Amino acid sequence: MKNKVVIITGASSGIGKALAKEFGNRGAKLILAARNFEKLQEFTIELNASGIDALAVKTDVSCEDDCQNLVNSAIEKYGKIDVLINNAGISMRAIFKDLDLKVIRSLMDVNFWGTVYCTKYALPYLLQSKGSVVGIISIAGYLGLPGRTGYSASKFAIRGFLDTLRVENLKTGLHVLVAAPGFTASNIRHVALTADGSLQGETPRDEAKMMPAEIVARKIANAVVKRKRTLILTLIEGKLAVLLNKFFPSFVDSMSYKLMAKEPDSPFK
Repeated sequence: MKNKVVIITGASSGIGKALAKEFGNRGAKLILAARNFEKLQEFTIELNASGIDALAVKTDVSCEDDCQNLVNSAIEKYGKIDVLINNAGISMRAIFKDLDLKVIRSLMDVNFWGTVYCTKYALPYLLQSKGSVVGIISIAGYLGLPGRTGYSASKFAIRGFLDTLRVENLKTGLHVLVAAPGFTASNIRHVALTADGSLQGETPRDEAKMMPAEIVARKIANAVVKRKRTLILTLIEGKLAVLLNKFFPSFVDSMSYKLMAKEPDSPFK
């Protein structure tokens, strides 16, 4: 990744922050995007101090103009784009019958449309470099997770979008990776939306038992280097669940229900 130009959205925390460190330590030049610009700037200064070339760009990926500005900033700074990592995302926890529809709109705007906008504007430059476009989805992009209708819908949509983009570009040299981490230690559950759109505040899961974001970032970076098409992380809740769902979907539905129902303050039992 030496001197490759990498755009990472949602880079101020969690997997995005870990990805920035991972690619930066491999010699990449970084364009980092996030809504929380103060937090992003602090992190970027930290990276610069450690010898990593990085630029912070305030970006709300649900805003098309912000995504276009992000790509323009990368070109103005470095003149090319080699990798786009669509990582920015938000989650939710509520059953659909109680859900304000604005919650699903918010998730689709950030998770799905954010990926579409950034990919659209970066694509001409990625085609020039025969680079990589990466979508960070979730196991929820393969399985319908109860209490996460909007989240699963957005992640399924991203997978369908990027899988199709890959087929369209079979002869252009564009690399498309769909990465699906399992449950990862991050702040995404702290800021997940509830039924009325307010922040959840507390995570319902034991973060210490989840895969660290740093390991997720390293595996994603390796997949980019190897130009893999898919990456599913964690053995039981990831690879095994996806495999079993192909052959025993009713069984996986039942197990998913039982697993999510055990969470503290679960919206269903």
